[in-house]
Amino acid sequence: MIAAIAFYVFAAILIGSAVMVVTSRNPVHSVLFLILGFFNAAGLFLLAGAEFLALILVIVYVGAVAVLFLFVVMMLDIDFTELREGYQKYARLGLVVGAVLVAELLLALRAWDAVPGAAALRQTPMSAATNTAALGHVIYTDYIFLFQASGLVLLVAMIGAIVLTLRERTDSKRQNIEVQTARMPADTLSLVKAEIGAGVQVADYHRRTSPLVGQDGER
Repeated sequence: MIAAIAFYVFAAILIGSAVMVVTSRNPVHSVLFLILGFFNAAGLFLLAGAEFLALILVIVYVGAVAVLFLFVVMMLDIDFTELREGYQKYARLGLVVGAVLVAELLLALRAWDAVPGAAALRQTPMSAATNTAALGHVIYTDYIFLFQASGLVLLVAMIGAIVLTLRERTDSKRQNIEVQTARMPADTLSLVKAEIGAGVQVADYHRRTSPLVGQDGER
């Protein structure tokens, strides 16, 4: 009885949080509702007996992904009023797409059916191993190729993001490592005997003695 009440409470808060993530006007509030949804999803995993997935959801998604979203949203200077100017223009198209998605979900739920004997399997554990050990056994034996393929997809996505965002800047100041490692003490040290009241040309002296200056005279 208590487990059923907890399930409905977690599920209701999760659905409400998901709705608020999409409908909130403030993006910071959306990220906070997303974090709340992650916590409630972790509670549902705990009720299902998947404590490892619950901890991973909290540690990875709440502790890293959601916090990263929050920092990015708070640091970026985005005019969200300008982004919402075309909302009324595409409202009808959005309603049509939403109706199609709802129809697909209803068709999927209508065709869904539980396997005979699934309730008995849920009540009886498959092995004496812990949840973490059983999950690792399934991932790294039965689905090892799919697991490696997903890792390659993430790697390709990371490389693609770096390539698309990397810009070669010509105005940035860089060090010439070859000149720094090949310099001699005589090239970096210069004794100047200045006469009283005559002074020293600081610019030329710095250019001759600075280790950050290359052969072309640029830093």
